[in-house]
Amino acid sequence: MVRIGLFLGFLLVPVLEIWFLIRVGSVIGGWETVALLIADSILGAWLVRREGRRAWAALRTAIESGRMPDRELTDGALIVAGGALLMTPGFLTDLFGFFMILPFTRPIARRWLSWFLGRRVRSLAARSPYAPLFDRTGGFGRAAGFDGAAGSDGTHGFGGAAGFGGPAGAGRGRVVHGEVIDDD
Repeated sequence: MVRIGLFLGFLLVPVLEIWFLIRVGSVIGGWETVALLIADSILGAWLVRREGRRAWAALRTAIESGRMPDRELTDGALIVAGGALLMTPGFLTDLFGFFMILPFTRPIARRWLSWFLGRRVRSLAARSPYAPLFDRTGGFGRAAGFDGAAGSDGTHGFGGAAGFGGPAGAGRGRVVHGEVIDDD
Protein backbone atom coordinates (compact mmCIF):
# COMPACT_ATOMS: atom_id res chain seq x y z
CA MET A 1 0.00 0.00 0.00
CA VAL A 2 2.87 2.37 0.80
CA ARG A 3 4.49 1.60 -2.55
CA ILE A 4 1.30 2.42 -4.41
CA GLY A 5 1.03 5.72 -2.53
CA LEU A 6 4.64 6.60 -3.32
CA PHE A 7 4.14 5.66 -6.97
CA LEU A 8 1.04 7.84 -7.25
CA GLY A 9 2.79 10.66 -5.40
CA PHE A 10 5.80 10.60 -7.71
CA LEU A 11 3.47 10.44 -10.70
CA LEU A 12 0.86 12.99 -9.68
CA VAL A 13 3.01 15.68 -8.03
CA PRO A 14 5.01 16.53 -11.18
CA VAL A 15 1.87 16.51 -13.30
CA LEU A 16 0.12 18.87 -10.85
CA GLU A 17 3.20 21.10 -10.67
CA ILE A 18 3.38 21.42 -14.47
CA TRP A 19 -0.35 22.08 -14.71
CA PHE A 20 -0.15 24.76 -12.01
CA LEU A 21 2.93 26.38 -13.61
CA ILE A 22 1.10 26.56 -16.96
CA ARG A 23 -1.93 28.11 -15.26
CA VAL A 24 0.16 30.71 -13.43
CA GLY A 25 2.18 31.40 -16.59
CA SER A 26 -0.98 31.98 -18.61
CA VAL A 27 -2.21 34.51 -16.04
CA ILE A 28 0.95 36.51 -15.27
CA GLY A 29 3.23 35.59 -18.21
CA GLY A 30 6.09 33.18 -18.77
CA TRP A 31 9.04 35.38 -17.74
CA GLU A 32 7.18 36.61 -14.68
CA THR A 33 6.52 33.01 -13.64
CA VAL A 34 10.22 32.16 -14.00
CA ALA A 35 11.15 35.30 -12.00
CA LEU A 36 8.65 34.32 -9.30
CA LEU A 37 10.17 30.82 -9.10
CA ILE A 38 13.67 32.29 -8.77
CA ALA A 39 12.55 34.74 -6.06
CA ASP A 40 10.76 31.90 -4.32
CA SER A 41 13.97 29.82 -4.35
CA ILE A 42 16.09 32.68 -3.00
CA LEU A 43 13.61 33.38 -0.21
CA GLY A 44 13.42 29.66 0.59
CA ALA A 45 17.21 29.27 0.75
CA TRP A 46 17.50 32.27 3.10
CA LEU A 47 14.69 30.95 5.30
CA VAL A 48 16.14 27.41 5.46
CA ARG A 49 19.51 28.84 6.49
CA ARG A 50 18.01 31.07 9.19
CA GLU A 51 15.69 28.43 10.64
CA GLY A 52 18.39 25.77 10.40
CA ARG A 53 20.69 27.91 12.54
CA ARG A 54 17.91 28.47 15.08
CA ALA A 55 17.13 24.75 15.22
CA TRP A 56 20.82 23.91 15.64
CA ALA A 57 21.16 26.41 18.51
CA ALA A 58 18.03 25.02 20.18
CA LEU A 59 19.38 21.47 19.78
CA ARG A 60 22.70 22.40 21.38
CA THR A 61 20.91 24.15 24.25
CA ALA A 62 18.71 21.11 24.88
CA ILE A 63 21.67 18.74 24.86
CA GLU A 64 23.75 20.99 27.14
CA SER A 65 20.88 21.23 29.60
CA GLY A 66 20.62 17.43 29.67
CA ARG A 67 17.10 17.07 28.38
CA MET A 68 15.92 14.91 25.49
CA PRO A 69 15.87 17.09 22.33
CA ASP A 70 12.84 15.45 20.72
CA ARG A 71 11.17 18.69 19.61
CA GLU A 72 14.45 20.11 18.32
CA LEU A 73 15.24 16.97 16.32
CA THR A 74 11.76 16.99 14.81
CA ASP A 75 12.15 20.65 13.88
CA GLY A 76 15.48 19.88 12.24
CA ALA A 77 13.96 17.04 10.23
CA LEU A 78 11.07 19.27 9.14
CA ILE A 79 13.49 22.01 8.07
CA VAL A 80 15.55 19.53 6.02
CA ALA A 81 12.42 18.09 4.39
CA GLY A 82 11.03 21.58 3.75
CA GLY A 83 14.35 22.64 2.21
CA ALA A 84 14.25 19.62 -0.10
CA LEU A 85 10.74 20.56 -1.19
CA LEU A 86 11.83 24.15 -1.79
CA MET A 87 14.66 22.95 -4.05
CA THR A 88 12.23 21.27 -6.43
CA PRO A 89 10.81 23.68 -9.00
CA GLY A 90 7.14 24.37 -8.59
CA PHE A 91 4.71 26.32 -6.49
CA LEU A 92 2.85 23.44 -4.83
CA THR A 93 5.96 21.79 -3.39
CA ASP A 94 7.20 25.23 -2.33
CA LEU A 95 3.94 25.76 -0.46
CA PHE A 96 4.48 22.55 1.52
CA GLY A 97 8.15 23.40 2.01
CA PHE A 98 7.33 26.81 3.49
CA PHE A 99 4.69 25.17 5.69
CA MET A 100 7.38 22.92 7.19
CA ILE A 101 9.94 25.69 7.61
CA LEU A 102 8.08 28.76 8.84
CA PRO A 103 8.28 29.01 12.64
CA PHE A 104 4.56 29.73 13.07
CA THR A 105 3.39 26.77 10.93
CA ARG A 106 6.07 24.26 11.95
CA PRO A 107 4.28 23.31 15.23
CA ILE A 108 1.25 22.27 13.17
CA ALA A 109 3.47 20.22 10.85
CA ARG A 110 5.16 18.72 13.92
CA ARG A 111 1.79 17.63 15.35
CA TRP A 112 0.72 16.12 12.01
CA LEU A 113 4.03 14.27 11.72
CA SER A 114 3.72 12.99 15.29
CA TRP A 115 0.15 11.82 14.64
CA PHE A 116 1.14 10.11 11.38
CA LEU A 117 4.21 8.37 12.80
CA GLY A 118 2.34 7.30 15.96
CA ARG A 119 -0.40 5.80 13.84
CA ARG A 120 2.15 4.06 11.64
CA VAL A 121 4.01 2.59 14.63
CA ARG A 122 0.77 1.32 16.17
CA SER A 123 -0.19 -0.27 12.86
CA LEU A 124 3.17 -1.99 12.51
CA ALA A 125 3.11 -3.11 16.14
CA ALA A 126 -0.35 -4.63 15.72
CA ARG A 127 0.91 -6.73 12.78
CA SER A 128 4.05 -7.76 14.63
CA PRO A 129 4.46 -11.31 15.94
CA TYR A 130 5.16 -9.65 19.30
CA ALA A 131 1.75 -7.94 19.36
CA PRO A 132 0.64 -9.71 22.59
CA LEU A 133 3.39 -7.77 24.39
CA PHE A 134 1.75 -4.48 23.41
CA ASP A 135 -1.16 -2.93 25.23
CA ARG A 136 -4.07 -1.13 23.55
CA THR A 137 -2.26 2.23 23.40
CA GLY A 138 0.43 0.79 21.15
CA GLY A 139 3.23 0.78 23.68
CA PHE A 140 4.60 -1.69 26.15
CA GLY A 141 2.29 -1.71 29.14
CA ARG A 142 1.03 -4.03 31.82
CA ALA A 143 0.94 -6.97 29.43
CA ALA A 144 4.73 -6.85 29.28
CA GLY A 145 5.16 -5.80 32.90
CA PHE A 146 7.26 -2.72 32.13
CA ASP A 147 5.32 -0.55 34.54
CA GLY A 148 7.23 -1.94 37.51
CA ALA A 149 4.10 -3.33 39.13
CA ALA A 150 3.62 -6.95 39.99
CA GLY A 151 2.59 -9.11 37.08
CA SER A 152 -0.37 -11.45 36.91
CA ASP A 153 1.56 -14.12 38.79
CA GLY A 154 2.71 -11.75 41.57
CA THR A 155 6.23 -11.32 40.23
CA HIS A 156 7.99 -8.25 38.95
CA GLY A 157 9.70 -7.79 35.60
CA PHE A 158 7.94 -9.17 32.58
CA GLY A 159 4.98 -10.30 34.69
CA GLY A 160 4.61 -13.69 33.08
CA ALA A 161 3.64 -12.36 29.65
CA ALA A 162 4.62 -14.70 26.83
CA GLY A 163 6.41 -17.02 29.26
CA PHE A 164 8.77 -14.43 30.76
CA GLY A 165 9.15 -13.77 34.44
CA GLY A 166 7.44 -15.63 37.19
CA PRO A 167 9.03 -18.39 39.24
CA ALA A 168 11.88 -20.14 37.48
CA GLY A 169 10.43 -22.34 34.79
CA ALA A 170 6.79 -21.50 35.58
CA GLY A 171 4.69 -23.07 32.86
CA ARG A 172 7.72 -24.53 31.08
CA GLY A 173 8.04 -27.94 32.71
CA ARG A 174 9.55 -29.34 35.88
CA VAL A 175 12.23 -27.37 37.75
CA VAL A 176 14.78 -29.15 39.87
CA HIS A 177 16.11 -26.93 42.63
CA GLY A 178 19.65 -27.59 43.69
CA GLU A 179 23.08 -26.22 44.38
CA VAL A 180 26.04 -25.78 42.04
CA ILE A 181 29.27 -27.17 43.45
CA ASP A 182 32.56 -26.15 41.88
CA ASP A 183 35.08 -29.00 41.86
CA ASP A 184 38.15 -26.73 41.79
